[in-house]
Amino acid sequence: MMAEAGAGGPRLAELLALGQRLWDELEASTEPSSGAPAVQEKVRQGLDALQRAAAMVAQLELFSDNEELEEIASADLKFMLLPALLGALTLKQVDLSRRREHLETAREHFLRFLRLCRSYGLGSFQLSPRTSSEEGAGSPSAPRDPAQPNLVAMAMSRTAKIERYKQKKELENKLASMSSSVESGTADEDQIREFYVLQIQKWIGTSLEEIESIEQELVILRSRDAARQAPAGPRGPSRPARAAMKPFILTRDSVQARVFGAGYPALPSMTVNDWYEQRQKQGPAPTPQRVPGANDEELQKQQQETEEEEDDEEALKKARDWDDWKDTHPRGYGNRHNMG
Repeated sequence: MMAEAGAGGPRLAELLALGQRLWDELEASTEPSSGAPAVQEKVRQGLDALQRAAAMVAQLELFSDNEELEEIASADLKFMLLPALLGALTLKQVDLSRRREHLETAREHFLRFLRLCRSYGLGSFQLSPRTSSEEGAGSPSAPRDPAQPNLVAMAMSRTAKIERYKQKKELENKLASMSSSVESGTADEDQIREFYVLQIQKWIGTSLEEIESIEQELVILRSRDAARQAPAGPRGPSRPARAAMKPFILTRDSVQARVFGAGYPALPSMTVNDWYEQRQKQGPAPTPQRVPGANDEELQKQQQETEEEEDDEEALKKARDWDDWKDTHPRGYGNRHNMG
């Protein structure tokens, strides 16, 4: 195993180092948007390097289900991180039209990493068989694995989350204290092995958290897609069409309505003299009859309107005579009261 890794080691190690470096730069980036061209270019380069490295690992058969952790060379342990790094970089892509595809691909990378860790006994987590409901929620293109763990249920456990957070802080502190000696080449083989095992354990917690977030986002995307594909049905009972209403204007009384037609502010349809001539031809207005059930106030109002109509002609004649008299008699004419 070590000879095969050594034969392709330098190139393989360079690809892994490049992918890790780009990932670290993206995590520490101060770019305001993850969709910035510079950011997405690093994502593309990192994915390309890690995918090539993963293909070389598969060709070299560095890891096998039939071997123990002690059989893996210390320098080869770091290559177990390839699926986790691929999943993390896949989530950095921002193409919204392919978001669901990216989520499902990233989840498969994380699951592959966790299955590899489980096969070597790494980590303190336990994985139960995947339930049928979670299998239905997976990628339709991926083969179903009956032994695939129920990672989402475990990740959603509050106790597991608290424990993972504590372990993550402890692992970060240990890695920070050991990184300088490993990177400078002064660490011995035991220290190198412990350093890579701690890195693997750290990424186990990260993978569980990312899978939980992916599952939550996939639920939202599936609901949105289902709503878009659902046929548009009736939104409720249709309201009956209302009959068109004719415009009208209220008038003060029935006499005004007959004189002014549609009512104020319409123009008069006849002059006052024409109206009186029409009334003379029609004769006096009939006396209103008491309507059963009507109160005295309504009857009095109706009688008053009738009397006003009958007295209009006499009142008009008196008014005209008075105007004529004032034209021929000056003001105060005939007043001899209190005169000496």
